[in-house]
Amino acid sequence: MTTAAFNRIGLIGKSGDSNVSTTLRKLVDHLESRQAQILLDEGIADMLAGSPHPVADRDSLARQCDLAIVVGGDGTLLNAARSLAEPGVAVLGVNLGRLGFLVDVSPEDMSLQLQNILDGDFDEEARTLLHATVTRGDEKISASNALNDVVIHKKDIARMIELDTWINGQFLNTNRSDGLIIATPTGSTAYALSGGGPVLHPALEAITLVPICPHTLSNRPIVLHDDATIEVVIHPGALQAQISCDGQVNSILDPGDRITIRKHDHTLRLLHPPGHDYYEVLRKKLRWSEHPS
Repeated sequence: MTTAAFNRIGLIGKSGDSNVSTTLRKLVDHLESRQAQILLDEGIADMLAGSPHPVADRDSLARQCDLAIVVGGDGTLLNAARSLAEPGVAVLGVNLGRLGFLVDVSPEDMSLQLQNILDGDFDEEARTLLHATVTRGDEKISASNALNDVVIHKKDIARMIELDTWINGQFLNTNRSDGLIIATPTGSTAYALSGGGPVLHPALEAITLVPICPHTLSNRPIVLHDDATIEVVIHPGALQAQISCDGQVNSILDPGDRITIRKHDHTLRLLHPPGHDYYEVLRKKLRWSEHPS
């Protein structure tokens, strides 16, 4: 039997985890039984020593595959998503982490769920990413993408930073706080939720701005259309700050630096097993009470 929906499948995993290694080997066995073409991310090559399948770096894998299966937790998928969105690679997550908002295939049900997905029976979502650039004077010093959030926050000292924010060129406010979270709907259930932000359905064309411990208590989260251009300037005379994209890509910010955040030109193709129910995920992961049957 050959795969119907996808021709070449890339495998990505969290390195150094024995549970991931075991799951990857089971995954390879299943894909081999379907005569699938398999490409291994270089980060897991040592976990599958002796495998006959070719190994590639992340950029090369993204160019060659039409499906990437990510084994680990949400953090592993966030890391992969930033390089897989632009080439249009479909992404499926096998959950070996804790919460698992994004990786929703369980190792116990993996063979059956994978069978359905490879036969073309799956649900697909387009998840928005953000693109953030940092400008110092007239020079662009860094740029990165984020599936969850871009966070501008104080660096190492227990003092607030001061941020000036513009939306589409219109001044919003001066924010004295521990920082500011700019989150996608995907990221609305991550750091932004802890900061008091709203849960946004993934299909919404929206971005939320959530201040972190603001000095002015009336400084509340605000939801914007995702076509907005958001500019944040580290107030001159303020402390050094830091920008983090998905909590994984970090850069130091100086007073006067300008951060520009826009919706990325490409969305992530996120796959789920058939019958995926977002509200069931919320009830389970956030431990919301369910209506009695």
